[in-house]
Amino acid sequence: MARIAVIGAGMGAMAAAARLAVAGHRVAVYERSGTHGGGVGRLERDGFVFDTGPGLLHLPAVYRDLFVKTGKEPLERCLEMVQVDPASRHVFPDGTDFALPNASRAGVVAALDGAVGPGAGERWSDLVNRAREVWDATRRPLLEEPLRAERAGAPVDDPYPAVRRRGLFRRNAPATLASVAERELKDARLAGLLESHALAYGLDPRGVPASAAVLPYMEQTFGSWYVRGGLRGLADALYQRCLERRVEFFFGSEAVGIVEQDGRTAGLRLADGGTVEADMVVAGVSPGRLAAIAPDAAGQEPAGPVPPGRFTVFLALSGARPEGVVHRTVVHGGDREAELGAVFGGRGDVAGYRPTVTVLRPDDPATCPEGHEAVTLTATVAPHGRVDWTAGDVAEDFADRMVRAAEAAVPGLRERLLWQERRTPADTEAATGAEGGGVPAPALAGAQGAFLRPGNMTGLPGLYRAGGFAHPGGGLAHAGMSGAMVAGLIVNGADWRGSQ
Repeated sequence: MARIAVIGAGMGAMAAAARLAVAGHRVAVYERSGTHGGGVGRLERDGFVFDTGPGLLHLPAVYRDLFVKTGKEPLERCLEMVQVDPASRHVFPDGTDFALPNASRAGVVAALDGAVGPGAGERWSDLVNRAREVWDATRRPLLEEPLRAERAGAPVDDPYPAVRRRGLFRRNAPATLASVAERELKDARLAGLLESHALAYGLDPRGVPASAAVLPYMEQTFGSWYVRGGLRGLADALYQRCLERRVEFFFGSEAVGIVEQDGRTAGLRLADGGTVEADMVVAGVSPGRLAAIAPDAAGQEPAGPVPPGRFTVFLALSGARPEGVVHRTVVHGGDREAELGAVFGGRGDVAGYRPTVTVLRPDDPATCPEGHEAVTLTATVAPHGRVDWTAGDVAEDFADRMVRAAEAAVPGLRERLLWQERRTPADTEAATGAEGGGVPAPALAGAQGAFLRPGNMTGLPGLYRAGGFAHPGGGLAHAGMSGAMVAGLIVNGADWRGSQ
């Protein structure tokens, strides 16, 4: 039985902790804040309840597997999950408005043909079918096998199947998601639909490889799921499973250094001056924090640029949620280039553009007082640092623009508004410690590995990475996968190859 210290109580870290405890190890988690869940938080006020992190879950099989492997009680007995149907509604500046059914190819084709025009559904379906080839090619190396520090076997080539050009000088289709959208979808609204999946994960469609088409494929194939009472319930259930497996939690305990002995990890140094002995350490923290904690760990990879963050507005509305309202609506921005330039450009100027806003309206009495409605608005924005989200009226002005955009999905919103709160990337940075409040994206194949996350093993023996900033990247499902990979490496040894 090894003594294992886990830094952080985020979803990937807790997923690793639960699996390691079941394997017979003594596991203790040290979390700088006062609660578990990392970015999967909750806001409660006046009987209204909001998720401050993700609002929907994709690939629920990751957590089903985790709960099966760590106890007798399956996930569905610990919380109630429901599929969201329609999966999403999309509203465009030109008035185009359609809802896409959940996990139904035929339904999606029909919806797009009706809203965009004949043939639109088949063009979208053809693209998603090609994205299935990406899924088949990358599922194992990206989602089932650990990525080591040297990235051996990493899928650095884009497996998106090239469409041959016509003409004398035939070349393969361009490698970016935006190029694929322009060439294969032939409609700005369909291109906006595709690019909105990348933007939601903080990825620039103009530079991300075509393999990012796997993101809508996963959603359309495996569906979108909501946890009754909010996604925070998933974090609560995982925390409870850890406690049942005798994982110890120490909140308000910040790790500031790694204790090394004979060239390997031997424990933690805490901010209060104490030390913790450990045979191995699992770090579920951002690259910047890990570099500060373990600056001399050989093989540490550069942290890279801070990813975009999320700006969230929580709305308490009077009046009950109308019948037939779609759970998730994406209100597409009015100026693509202005928005992408603001989110991914050098200056991060947030003035003067209408952002793409995701509107979540759960049909869940547990989230609001009777006769009222809780609505969450989210937009992908530049991280704190490229934009000073604490300066002057910057955050207030941006929140107002988001509310104005959301009126396309929630008629009469302002007349119903009781109160609102907002969370900026600066708030995320303060709550989670992630530099700039950046939210990591899932790992993607292609671009010579530029969109891979750091490997699960570090250059310091006994020190491992887990969570959204490690392989296989951000998102609830991917964070859970990282925990499984780290546990596999520790339990089975460095030669473990996941599903192999």
